[in-house]
Amino acid sequence: MTQAIPKLVTFEDFAAWRPEGGRYELHDGVIVEMAQPVGDHEDIVGFLVEKIAVEYVRNGLAYFIPKTALVKSAISGT
Repeated sequence: MTQAIPKLVTFEDFAAWRPEGGRYELHDGVIVEMAQPVGDHEDIVGFLVEKIAVEYVRNGLAYFIPKTALVKSAISGT
């Protein structure tokens, strides 16, 4: 049986494709659908947001933490 080699997706292609709804990540050029975080993961996110927000408010910085964001790793190969 012959299997086609999938075309690897670049970050730019992924950013242009990204649909509304659902959670997706780009891993080594492959789009992966991610489950919604639950339980401990949500607790950790809440804790981090609280601690970071206190610091930027205390320092008078005009920052905010979005619920979702598209982030490109500095070490990304694609």
